[in-house]
Formats: sequence, C-alpha cells, structure tokens
Amino acid sequence: MKIQMDIFSIKQIDYFARAFSKLIKPPMIVLLVGDLGSGKTTLVKHLVKYLGSDDDVTSPTFTLMNEYNGKFPIYHFDMYRLSSMEEAVAVGFEEYFDKSKLDGVCFVEWPENVEGLIKDVDFVIRIDKIDDNARKLTVTEGKDASCN
Repeated sequence: MKIQMDIFSIKQIDYFARAFSKLIKPPMIVLLVGDLGSGKTTLVKHLVKYLGSDDDVTSPTFTLMNEYNGKFPIYHFDMYRLSSMEEAVAVGFEEYFDKSKLDGVCFVEWPENVEGLIKDVDFVIRIDKIDDNARKLTVTEGKDASCN
C-alpha cells in the first residue's frame, strides 16, 4: 500500500493524523522521513493527541526519546544526533524495536541515521516540502516500506 497526499495547512495535518491514528495499534513501528523543518514532530504531536494523550509533545532531538502516556505507551525517537546503528544500540534502543517485547507504538524520526537497527516496520511516512506551507505526505505500509 502506498498513499500520497498534499497537505496545505495544520488543519489538514490534524485531519490526516485523526484518520491515520485509527490504524495504529501496539506493537507498531512508524518511521518518519523528511528534511529538517518538514513537519515530522508536528505530525507526531497530532497523532499523540488522537492516541489519547494530553502530554506536551516536543522534539526529542537532545533527549533522543520521549515517552507519552495515551491508550498505550507512545515512544517518540529522534535519531538525528546519532550516526550509526551501533550508537543506538549503545544507548539501549534496540529493545524498543523488538516487537515481541514492544508494549506500545514507536514513532522514529531520522531512522536513516541508524540503518539496520529497525527491521520490522509497519509504516513509513515521508514528508517532502513543496513550499513554506505545503507538504507532500507519502505513506507506505509494511514490506514496501523503506526510508529511501
């Protein structure tokens, strides 16, 4: 499955998040791919809301991972500051990507920085900037999902 859509406002991101959140069930791993400022964290903020959390969603760029309490645990990773799978393993992240042990859902920004770490992906959401306000979202499911 591959779905593409153009987004022209925060309201449309919210509509997408509401619809997409209905597909999310633990254990699940969703990768978010896009340039700096493309809207990955903004999308996670809206998804977390629809997954039942009132937590304040912020970019985990410096903490590497934030956890939110919703209908189930929500783990929000930002691998921007990591440069390899080995670095992610050194901080203990591999346990979150073993779906036999995962009790929630993982949203992972910059997964390409830890290539090889995450093997069982449910969805990849690619966000490409069209201009300052518009984005193209491409959602790919399962075996067709890749960061490229």
